[in-house]
Amino acid sequence: MTDLATHLAKLDIHLSRFRETGILNLIGGKDVTGVEWFETRSPVDESLIAKVALGGAAEIDAAAKAAKAAFPGWAAMEGDKRKAILHRIADLIEERAEEIALCECWDTGQAWRFMSKAALRGAENFRFFADLAPGARDGQSLPTGSHMNITSRHPIGPVGVITPWNTPFMLSTWKIAPALAAGCTVVHKPAEFSPLTARLLAEICHEAGLPPGVLNLVNGMGEGAGKALTEHPDIKAIAFVGESRTGSMIMRQGSETLKRVHFELGGKNPVVVFEDADLDRALDAAIFMIYSLNGERCTSSSRLLVQESIAASFHEKLIARVNNIKVGHPLDPKTEVGPLIHKTHFDKVTGYVDIGRSDGATLAAGGARVGETGWFIRPALFTNATPEMRIAQEEVFGPFLTSLTFRDEAEALSIANGTAYGLTGYVWTNDLTRALRFSEGLEAGMIWVNSENVRHLPTPFGGVKASGIGRDGGDWSFEFYMETKNVAFALGHHKIQRLGA
Repeated sequence: MTDLATHLAKLDIHLSRFRETGILNLIGGKDVTGVEWFETRSPVDESLIAKVALGGAAEIDAAAKAAKAAFPGWAAMEGDKRKAILHRIADLIEERAEEIALCECWDTGQAWRFMSKAALRGAENFRFFADLAPGARDGQSLPTGSHMNITSRHPIGPVGVITPWNTPFMLSTWKIAPALAAGCTVVHKPAEFSPLTARLLAEICHEAGLPPGVLNLVNGMGEGAGKALTEHPDIKAIAFVGESRTGSMIMRQGSETLKRVHFELGGKNPVVVFEDADLDRALDAAIFMIYSLNGERCTSSSRLLVQESIAASFHEKLIARVNNIKVGHPLDPKTEVGPLIHKTHFDKVTGYVDIGRSDGATLAAGGARVGETGWFIRPALFTNATPEMRIAQEEVFGPFLTSLTFRDEAEALSIANGTAYGLTGYVWTNDLTRALRFSEGLEAGMIWVNSENVRHLPTPFGGVKASGIGRDGGDWSFEFYMETKNVAFALGHHKIQRLGA
């Protein structure tokens, strides 16, 4: 196993060029510097990583025009040729997987044990959608007695992709790969807090042979580059991953140009543990789904609902495990939780510790800052919470678990559904009938029974209520990035009504 010192030495080599040139935008296949710059700093020690070219309305306009100019050629390219380019992108991602993971850890604070696999997940996303590219335009034959109806699909045009800072590389590939496979061109605006791996992905795509203008990268702030992207008339759709509040802003900004939107938003996801469950596996899954990735993911199981009859013993084991989680440097292979992304987010998460206490819940583990440098926090666990408390209703987006108890299935379902969100749910029971009944009643776009979150790429991914609009995965992704056309051919001389004869 590679040690921390080796990781740091390799990271220094990878970052050296960005220290010299800064992180540049990429528009129409060319590097574009900024008139202004902003800084990206590591959450590990607040040290400067690199300066970043600050894009705004002018850069977004240039990127949108480049995407519009490149669209006809890319859309017309045979699916097999797009497939080959996307597979080449996946090859290069795998070749540079270590570099991507090291940069991701340093830029976001995510632990190496998880990010070392994230780049490979990105390559998997490209391979999956590459294989679908040749059939992306396929439609259906829908005959009637008088007409033969034939449908076909066509890429919608240049699209905007706005990605978050929590697992930025993997989520960028999750949005960009299907857009490219569908025949769309892309303007990518990554989160300002984690620009490193977006630049690496753009470089990889162009090295793989992606034509200039097909993928454009513009760094900047939400109120500048982000707003300009959502309002630009040449951008036909916006795919966004982030906060629910930001999603509603994007919808308003895109309304004047009638943009199609796809939102993967927040969650306050329940993991429901019934007394008949395999409790050891349920404990493992509950801990993994809230404390891995620093708790900074939309599908985290941030509410634990445990049946009263087993709550005391379950909490006892849970507290011991949470207190044993290893917090440390993200490039240390032993680390399980690294620092939070930046000070503003650190203040938010620690603020919820104060809120939980003031509301009357019991801080059973963690919640305190670790060290004086960087944004490290001991994973927090609150017990004796009630459904109306803010820590049981609002998305904290950190290593922060709120535990509630329930008497029976009806109360569990009421608590589980009693938030504004509906992204995922996790149900633990050995009663198959109960699992089916409870899953049917649970207001969530995705539910795992007796499992943690295990993604199968052909299945739909997305939420209900305040957790999102639309679905990713398999053919569902193409439904967003493509328009459907129907052509009706008359069969013979069917009777047409005559007017004015």
